[in-house]
Amino acid sequence: MPSLGADMETGTLVEWLKNPGEPVHRGDVIAVVETQKGAIEIEVFETGVLDRVLLTPGVKVPVGTPMALISTPGGPPATAAAPPPAAPAPALVQPLRPSPPVAPAPIARVGVAAGPRPHVSPAARKLAEARGVSAAALTGTGPGGAVVRADVERAAAPPPAEGPKRAGLDLGEMRKAIAAAMARSKREIPHYYLSQPVDMSATLDWLKAVNAARQPPERLLLAVVLLKAVALALEDFPEFNGFYRDDGFHPSETIHPGTAIAIRGGGLVAPAIHDADEKTLDELMAALHDLVARTRAGRLRSSELFDPTITVTSLGERGAESVLGVIYPPQVAIVGFGAPALRPWVAGGRIEARPLMTVTLAGDHRVSDGHRGALFLLEIERRLQHPEDL
Repeated sequence: MPSLGADMETGTLVEWLKNPGEPVHRGDVIAVVETQKGAIEIEVFETGVLDRVLLTPGVKVPVGTPMALISTPGGPPATAAAPPPAAPAPALVQPLRPSPPVAPAPIARVGVAAGPRPHVSPAARKLAEARGVSAAALTGTGPGGAVVRADVERAAAPPPAEGPKRAGLDLGEMRKAIAAAMARSKREIPHYYLSQPVDMSATLDWLKAVNAARQPPERLLLAVVLLKAVALALEDFPEFNGFYRDDGFHPSETIHPGTAIAIRGGGLVAPAIHDADEKTLDELMAALHDLVARTRAGRLRSSELFDPTITVTSLGERGAESVLGVIYPPQVAIVGFGAPALRPWVAGGRIEARPLMTVTLAGDHRVSDGHRGALFLLEIERRLQHPEDL
């Protein structure tokens, strides 16, 4: 069970998306896990063959609990190398296998035919009840013949209109997770804060000219320009890009900024855009569109929550002039952008009205200091003065 953030302690397996005996490749989605942040697609980090699964759908286990065994090319058989399931709940970590034919039970429920019954995942059972489908009558395609959500969806009539609450996304639980992570951050991380006003005239003029020649779906948002400026600035300031763990600071070799995304109805999540420094602005725009859509649909992947190396947040679209963020552990910094606003600015010896944006930094004093933080903000400003080079 992967850790998908400092606020995650347990996860509930919803269903397996691969069967024992199937080949798997690094990056494949192998399972769906329910967390406080919703239903998360779990990716596999090894290439090989899914030897066997160790958890049945519906089981809630702590982070770090083995979920499955994978045989890798050239390696020993997974079953030979696997340790026995750990106590105290061995019954919850048994491999899922088809039930052998058995004689009718001595006592059968009224109105139910005796004999073996297929395993039905909790998610499939809930969906079957909602759509009036008999899950026991379905042929399961999950591991060991289990009935999973896909089996119910194929057999069900068109689903009824959804209510305001999305399945798999409990905003109350998400708020608890956010509170726990932020409380831990303020207890453990010695924050310092800096702010820098930036003249956005060059960036906004350049963005306006670029978008004028594009159709609406192809236009760039200011958010991706800001994201790219931060990513490039981090190349010269690695002390703000990484993780602080028990044995100290670990700078990241890659730049995966987490982008704060507000969820309608309340809630916030900051999944990573991988290798933002290497992407073009158009690639970043496409990645951001995809990430926002999947976040609000509750279809994030585990890698997007597992490895953000810094967080970038913006409340500019809400009209806030500045935002002083709280660092998300184990990260060591968060950059905030406010709304551009016309303010007096001295340029060429004259006072002019310029669109100014307040850029803020919250840094971890165990890793960096105000001197380096100020230089980092100046580098972000320098990048924004030359948007054509981003």
